[in-house]
Amino acid sequence: MSSTVITIPNEDGISPNQKQKSQFALSFSVPSLIAKQSKYDKRKVLHSIKVGIALVLVSLLYLLDPMYNEVGYNAMWAIMTVVVIFEFTAGATLGKGLLRGIGTLLGGGLGCLVAILADKFGKIGNNIVVGTSVFLFGAAVTYCRLVPSIKRRYDYGAMIFILTFNLVVVSGFRADKIIGLAGVRLSTIGMGFAICIFTSLFIFPNWASDELHYSMSSKFEKLGICVEGCLEEYFTQDNEKETQTKADFADCRSVLYSKSNDDSLANFARWEPWHGKFGLSYPWDKYLQIGDVLRELSGIMISLRGCLQSPRQPSTTTRHSIMEPCKTVGLHLAWTLGDLGESIKKMERCPPKALVASKLQSMKLELSLIASPSKLGAVDNGEGLAIASFVFLLMEILDKVEELAKEVDKLGELAGFQTK
Repeated sequence: MSSTVITIPNEDGISPNQKQKSQFALSFSVPSLIAKQSKYDKRKVLHSIKVGIALVLVSLLYLLDPMYNEVGYNAMWAIMTVVVIFEFTAGATLGKGLLRGIGTLLGGGLGCLVAILADKFGKIGNNIVVGTSVFLFGAAVTYCRLVPSIKRRYDYGAMIFILTFNLVVVSGFRADKIIGLAGVRLSTIGMGFAICIFTSLFIFPNWASDELHYSMSSKFEKLGICVEGCLEEYFTQDNEKETQTKADFADCRSVLYSKSNDDSLANFARWEPWHGKFGLSYPWDKYLQIGDVLRELSGIMISLRGCLQSPRQPSTTTRHSIMEPCKTVGLHLAWTLGDLGESIKKMERCPPKALVASKLQSMKLELSLIASPSKLGAVDNGEGLAIASFVFLLMEILDKVEELAKEVDKLGELAGFQTK
C-alpha cells in the first residue's frame, strides 16, 4: 500500500535535533517532573516559614505591653486574620484579605446603623427590627452567594459580611459602645492584613499568575509527549509490546481535570499587583479559553487509548502500511504543541498562524487519503473500520491543535508578546 509522505522544511519544521529530542522526550520527562516537584517542595517550605514569621509579628500585639495596652484582647482578631487569610499565593492572600476587609466594613457599618435604629424602638421593637434585619440581609446575601459568578470571586467576602453583620446586630451592646468596639476590631484586623500582605508580597512571593502561566505552557508539552507516545505504541510490533514503554495517559488525565485549579489561579491572578511582565489588565480569560481547548484535546487523546487497547486491533502488517505518514503527522503534532507551549512560556509570538494552519491542513488531507475507501477497500472489514477510527481521531487532534494555534496567536496579540 503506497502512501505520500509530507516533508517538513527544516527552517520551519522539524530539524534532526528536534526529531531526536522528540524520540527521547518520554525518558527526559521523568527527571523534569522530579525537578519540578523538588522546586514545588521548596516553595511549600518557604510558605511555611513565611506563615511562621507573620504569626510572630502579629503576636507582638500581645507580647509588647505598649501595644497590648492599646488593643487588649482585641489583638485576637489580628491573629485570627493572619491564620484565616494567609494563603499559598500572593494573589489569594491579597484577594482574601481585601474581601475580608470589605465584608467587615460593610457588615459592621450596616450592623451599626441597624443597631442604632433598633435602639430607638424600645425592647420589643428592638427585637423585631433586629430579627427582621437579620432575616432579610442573611437571606439576600446567601442567595447572592449561590450566583456562580459571585460565588467564584466574592464568596468569602459575602460570608464575612453575614458573620460581621450578625455579630454586631445581636451583640446586645448600646449603639455608642458598638461603634467604639467596631473601630478597635477593624484596626486590629487591618494590622493582621498589613502583616500578611507585607510577608506575602515582599518575602519570596509566590505569584498565582506565574503558576498559571507556566502550568498552562507545560500542558502543551505533556500532550505533545503523549500523542507521540500513542503513535509509538500503536505501531510497535506485537511481540515487542511486553517490553515497550506504554504511552502515559496520566498527564492527559491531569490536564482533563485541571479546570478548577485553572479557574482559581486565574481568579487569584486578577488580584495581584503589577509584577514582571504581567500588567493589571492581563488577559487571564484567554488562558482559561486555551485551557478549555486543551481539555478537549486531552479527552480525544484518552479516546485514542481505546485504539491502543482494543482486542480488534488491525494486524501488524495493516498498521505498518500507514505507519510512515501517521508518524510524520504525530511528530509534527508534538513539535507544534511544544512550539505553542514555548511561545506562551517565553511570551513570544509563534510563526504566522496561516503557516501553521496550512501545514495542519495538508496533514489532514494526507490522513483523509489514508482512510479513503479506495485505500481501505482491500483491507478486511473489521480492520478497515479500526484503521478508519484511528485516523479519524488523529484528524480530530489536528483540528484541536489548529484551534489552539489560533487561540495562542490571539493571546500573543492581547498580551503583547514579542515577535521572535
